[in-house]
Amino acid sequence: MGKDDYYKAFRLGKRDYQMRLLRGAKPTLPVLDDILPERGSYSEMPLGLVQIPLEQLVGTKGSARSNSFSGNFMPILHENTEFAAKWERLSTSHVKEGIQDPIKAYEYMNKFYVEEGNKRVSVLKYFGADSIMGEVIRILPKRTNEKENKIYYEFLEFYKAVPINYIWFSQEGSFARLQEAVGKKPGEIWTDDDRLAFSSMYTRFSAEYKARGGDKLKITVGDAFLAFITLYGYAELDKKTTNELKTLIAKSWEEFELLQEEQDIDLKTEPNQEKKPLLNILFPANPKLKIAFLYEKAPGISAWTYAHELGRLYLEQTFSDEVSTVCYEGVTQENVDALLEEAIAAGCNLIFTTTPSFVQASVKAAIANPEVRIMNCSLNTSHRYIRTYYARLHEAKFLMGAIAGSMAENNRLTYIADYPIYGSIANINAFALGAKMVNPRAQVYLEWSAVKDVDIEERIRQTGSSCISGKDMVIPEEGSRFFGLYHMEGDCPRNLAMPLCHWGKFYEKLIRTIMDGTWKYDDNSSTTKAINYWWGMSAGVIDVVCSQRLPVGTKRLVELLKSTISSDLFNPFSGILYSQTGIAQADPDKSLSLEEIMTMDWLIENVIGTIPDKNELKEQAEPVVRQQGVKKKEG
Repeated sequence: MGKDDYYKAFRLGKRDYQMRLLRGAKPTLPVLDDILPERGSYSEMPLGLVQIPLEQLVGTKGSARSNSFSGNFMPILHENTEFAAKWERLSTSHVKEGIQDPIKAYEYMNKFYVEEGNKRVSVLKYFGADSIMGEVIRILPKRTNEKENKIYYEFLEFYKAVPINYIWFSQEGSFARLQEAVGKKPGEIWTDDDRLAFSSMYTRFSAEYKARGGDKLKITVGDAFLAFITLYGYAELDKKTTNELKTLIAKSWEEFELLQEEQDIDLKTEPNQEKKPLLNILFPANPKLKIAFLYEKAPGISAWTYAHELGRLYLEQTFSDEVSTVCYEGVTQENVDALLEEAIAAGCNLIFTTTPSFVQASVKAAIANPEVRIMNCSLNTSHRYIRTYYARLHEAKFLMGAIAGSMAENNRLTYIADYPIYGSIANINAFALGAKMVNPRAQVYLEWSAVKDVDIEERIRQTGSSCISGKDMVIPEEGSRFFGLYHMEGDCPRNLAMPLCHWGKFYEKLIRTIMDGTWKYDDNSSTTKAINYWWGMSAGVIDVVCSQRLPVGTKRLVELLKSTISSDLFNPFSGILYSQTGIAQADPDKSLSLEEIMTMDWLIENVIGTIPDKNELKEQAEPVVRQQGVKKKEG
């Protein structure tokens, strides 16, 4: 029995050895002593007895036994050696009694290297065991700015509360997101029952994921698992049977493939002008569209919803014979899944979810109903099963800033922002750049309406700002003049301009791509990138409405800037740019890319204020910021 097993293990080792040679890789086990940085740049920490995942046992501590094994820990010494005889006896003992003695190993960057017990590891790997007990010493490297080092130190923080070592990630911040996804606070210690339940869930997922070829993807199992539980909910998945998990994993596969993409969003900056085939013209295949709009708030109490409701009504007028629409108001995190199901059951074949906080529900519904097109109004959202859309509002904000800079006699402006999410930082910076272009002394005082315990009106009085950029529009019932860009004359605001996001035109252009058959051309079959429509002035969906009381010269300047931006002759974020902390762009001939604009996490030098942390925000901001909050980049 032991001799036969050794022969089979030997053949596995030889095959692996040869394959590694062909790839130009080292054919034998890695040696920790060859990998470690120079002495003095790391420290050691005994961990005691640890359950070591065999997948993470990758090499030996020293070189003495490295050449006895292929890189997969299978033996490569011939059958007539003393080594082979010992391996065979150990194999027979394992079959009869099981291997009980712990090994000795070192852990470095969450990989394990055997100091004593190499043959035990080899035998257990041959028989397909999951783990082995070991006395472990952890090697702690010094902190660096390297990505792998940062992830490792995030793991160490996680390990203090959750001493598990079998899950790993390729992206920074993932261990904190895992803690949140399972319903735990940062640093909260897991109970034994928590760890057992998690292990069961992760093991079931891992088995099905690998069975479908997950090992071939350029992500870790942990990356896929985190995306999976974030999408479907950890508590809900815990109730699923193995067959139900298997089905969900299969349906979610494109989401896992998308995680491999470094540039995972395909930004569509203009409506598709692709010509459809003649046969599509002669024989249109699209049935009448029934469109659902899901609103978080009612149009009567939310300017954001009111703008989208105007877009919905515009659609009904524009496509009176081809389109019918329905809207659902008061949609929450608790009822969004049910309302999506209701809309689909009612025959809606196109659904717009109009807030970023509905992304996860939109993806789940799209996976379960592939025949229904679902679009979410958000930016920088990476999901393959839905498409997302947003407007380049920063182009209008730049013009508003130019107006404000020319009209502020005391050089002091206030910009009231709502949430620190993707796109909002670009809006703030564009406004500040527009103001600075016409008035080099202009300073922009930044206020956040979503920050707790702040009296913005009092702050404006303290700063003495004469021009304020407030919320973009108001609902008719309010009858307030405190919107758009306004100039304070005593206690009375005088409106100067307002940005216009014409969602009706946005929706019209999206609908036409479906009706004329060009929708499919936005999909590139050679990529798994998510699709985001980010249109602006050039597409006719963004504008600025100016007061007739603006000076003639200011109006001309606005029209000139609008024309150059619309024709792509000018980018507000061009030339040398200074942030609050230094030079953000040094090349005078360069412009920031749309990706750089979209993901800004810094403020222009003439902005006075900061980007608030999540814990500074009001409770109602949490769903949107969790989904779309700007991620600070460390440099």
